[in-house]
Amino acid sequence: MASFFERFADRTKRLAHAWNVFRDEDDFQNAGYIPQFGSNYGGYTPARRRLNGSTERSIVAAVYMRLGIDAAAIDIRHVRLDEEGRYQLDMPSGLNNCLTVEANIDQAPRAFKQDGVMTMCDKGAIAIVPTETATNPSLSGVFDIRSLRIGEVVAWHPRHVRVRLWNDWEGRHEEVTVPKEYVAIVENPLYQVMNEPNSTLQRLIRKLNILDAVDEASSSGKLDIIIQLPYTVKSESRKEQATERITSVEGQLRGSKYGIAYIDATEKITQLNRPAENNLLNQIEYLTKMLYGQLGLTEEVFTGAADEATMLNYFNRTIEPIVAAIVEAMRRTFLTKTARSQRQDILFFRDPFKLVTMNNFADLADKLVRNEIVTSNELRGVIGLKPHPDPKADKLVNSNMPQPVESTPPTTQTEA
Repeated sequence: MASFFERFADRTKRLAHAWNVFRDEDDFQNAGYIPQFGSNYGGYTPARRRLNGSTERSIVAAVYMRLGIDAAAIDIRHVRLDEEGRYQLDMPSGLNNCLTVEANIDQAPRAFKQDGVMTMCDKGAIAIVPTETATNPSLSGVFDIRSLRIGEVVAWHPRHVRVRLWNDWEGRHEEVTVPKEYVAIVENPLYQVMNEPNSTLQRLIRKLNILDAVDEASSSGKLDIIIQLPYTVKSESRKEQATERITSVEGQLRGSKYGIAYIDATEKITQLNRPAENNLLNQIEYLTKMLYGQLGLTEEVFTGAADEATMLNYFNRTIEPIVAAIVEAMRRTFLTKTARSQRQDILFFRDPFKLVTMNNFADLADKLVRNEIVTSNELRGVIGLKPHPDPKADKLVNSNMPQPVESTPPTTQTEA
């Protein structure tokens, strides 16, 4: 009985402070967690997720990296809206802190988002798991999130999912079972192109693996030659004699300093290690071109030579659906009905000035200020200048137009 009261007191103490998905997994009535002690040491961060072996050895990993970097450059915030449904201010919440300052002890927000996008492209679906919250989510539907992790879904259940997460307390990856209502499950919107067994991307990966196998075979060091002997090899004695002749040539080549061997004047050698003629490379080029077209990618996007219209098309067709899927999943899971009734929301913002050159920025800034869309100090912040102390710089005014003079109320003098 003493152990029961000790466990009860420990549980009460932890519930009074915080909740952790690894230490309190049995709150969801899950079993099978056996603590194992140990640490990981190495030259890279063990919390970093590794891609599939067949993926990271091909150009597909570069596609995942490009999508992850571009999607991570978009800001995601927990905000409050005004009465018209427009962005008003950032919420001072733990969720917003995870999205803008520190997602977890290992990852900043940009690294967290890049990890999520690359894992989603590789696995087809991810689970954004609140690993630490202020209160136990199983006891209260309202909980303030303190830490988020990207998890790989390893098993699907009707009301739960089995997720593989990095345990920053034990220093290893673990599998935990959590209810679907507490985790944001994001499916890849480009699943049919990237993750289906017969999709364009999977076919390209298989073709690239075959090409790697052909390259390894051609560079394996084999001579691939045929020796024509001056007699027919049909009987068993002749076959044994031919085998001895081959062994003799192999021994000469192996024992020679420069790889030289001799043959009889009546023998003839035919070289076979010529490149095999096939259309494998043409198929890879065709599938790569088809994949880029289906994903909205171009060669200019990878090389950085794309113009503004090409980048805008790339963001609208490829990056926006990925980021929108992440935001919708978090909005559905992490915001309760009460929070949404209080006009709380999760939105993503992309900097529209990143693709604007300095030659066009001056003209664009003049139009935005003259039409009273942004203030001067807001534009100064975009180009890295400090806000000007003039109060007029924080007002939406058109300096090219005459401003009304503020009239002062007349003062009345009283007779002595």
